[in-house]
Amino acid sequence: MTVTASASDSAPASRAAGILSRPVQLNGLTVPNRIAMAPMTRQFSPGGVPGEDVAWYYARRAAAGVGLIVTEGTYVGHESAGQSDRIPRFHGEEQLAGWAKVAEAVHAAGGTIVPQLWHIGMVRTAGEPPFPEAPAVGPSGIRLDGTEGEGKAMTQEDLDDVIGAFAEAAAAAERIGFDGVELHGAHGYLIDQFLWSGTNRRTDAYGGDLVARTTFGAEIVAAVRKAVSPDFPVIFRFSQWKSGNYDARLAENPAELEALLTPLAEAGVDVFHASTRRYWLPEFDGSDLNLAGWTKKLTGKPVITVGSVGLDGEFHRTFQGEGAPVKSIDNLLDRLEREEFDLVAVGRALLQDPEWAAKVLGDRFDELSAYDAAALRTLS
Repeated sequence: MTVTASASDSAPASRAAGILSRPVQLNGLTVPNRIAMAPMTRQFSPGGVPGEDVAWYYARRAAAGVGLIVTEGTYVGHESAGQSDRIPRFHGEEQLAGWAKVAEAVHAAGGTIVPQLWHIGMVRTAGEPPFPEAPAVGPSGIRLDGTEGEGKAMTQEDLDDVIGAFAEAAAAAERIGFDGVELHGAHGYLIDQFLWSGTNRRTDAYGGDLVARTTFGAEIVAAVRKAVSPDFPVIFRFSQWKSGNYDARLAENPAELEALLTPLAEAGVDVFHASTRRYWLPEFDGSDLNLAGWTKKLTGKPVITVGSVGLDGEFHRTFQGEGAPVKSIDNLLDRLEREEFDLVAVGRALLQDPEWAAKVLGDRFDELSAYDAAALRTLS
């Protein structure tokens, strides 16, 4: 497979190129620019094995100027990690061999790449059985809607096994040529279920106040940090909102956010990926900073922002139907220039238009493709 880079190698011709083309250091990794690809589940990996089409999908976007690829969520090696046979796994000989080819293709196209390591916890897709034949697990056996599901509260053995599975996956990522790892601690999945009081009712060391609820996540971070080289970047993605509950919050103010982030940073997080639905909205009253801006201010760590970048329209409408591409990203560039955050993750706009980065860096906004969810079934 050959992918030829199409992003301009010439001197920046626009404000967007001047700001977005700057390299950024993430621990021992130099990312060539400030554009990242957000993780987006696709279910195009039968048997959990990423094939040549997956390698092409990511390499195509790296060739068009995306500096950092964050893969779709990949199941860690625990029987309860996820239920879909088409979502890739990050364990197993055949699966890892497929991922090694993905990393090789992205590097050949000039990009860098990290896998997103994932355990879905108590989340279950309607109509789909557990995969593989394992009960759902969570901090307290409670679903995101507050009801008790067909699952169980995790025992200490369960906790240790899942922590070990994350560490093993991270070590495998470094071994097969990836540039770092991202831990999925957002959107109501397992790590986030421990962080959120709505799903964590434990009375042991893993439950209680906000700091205590970070214990599980911090132990995963520490185990991952120990399993990889000191300069291998560890990214932690987190969010206030949960799938189906967009008003949920982990932190109501900056002090609570600092209490949440500090144990994770101390455990070894190099980069935070602050997931919001709309990056331009302020996180707390009295400041224009979004969640990523506050995260950088409080931790001093490099931060990735995300949330409807490159789209014009409401979250649900653009996700389900169509959304026009924006003709200006001046607000985003202003924030990057002020160093409120360090990278910008692009999701649906980049899913729709593989050349999005090249067009933005080349000041070709009029060529951007409009987002159309229905049409994505035929795109790669």
